[in-house]
Amino acid sequence: MNPLSRQEPYVIQREVKPLDFLAAGETASDFKETLKSLGIPPEICRKASIVTYEAEMNAVIHGGGGIIALELAGDRITIVASDEGPGIENVSLAMQEGYTTAPDSIRELGFGAGMGLPNIKKYSDELEIETELGKGTTLRAVILLDPSGEEVSDLCRTV
Repeated sequence: MNPLSRQEPYVIQREVKPLDFLAAGETASDFKETLKSLGIPPEICRKASIVTYEAEMNAVIHGGGGIIALELAGDRITIVASDEGPGIENVSLAMQEGYTTAPDSIRELGFGAGMGLPNIKKYSDELEIETELGKGTTLRAVILLDPSGEEVSDLCRTV
């Protein structure tokens, strides 16, 4: 049965642990494989994977871990990443390519290049960031299944 033919949305959620670089990327890979198995077009799977990976790495590096959820409903994929980290002091600055607050120890591992939020914005059709200093950040990214307006059921095969 195609999960998109049900009335309720299709939702998966994963916990992301702080500084767990061995597991980092597993959530993005899992979400991508799930979307592929549902017949979502490869380019949409790629966008969702990039958005999820960047959000996942932000939670691993900056957010003290967190929760990432993917919801597939109607004409869109919504990715929500929440953490209880330090928050983002200046969202406009954080959206600039190359801006990073990652410590040297993280950059020495090859992470923290300052492309996370810019990549999330680039591969999302909609992006909202709510942040409170000392409390954490919630990011909500939407990827439209077909910006031209084609019906979702026409884009997905039955599994």
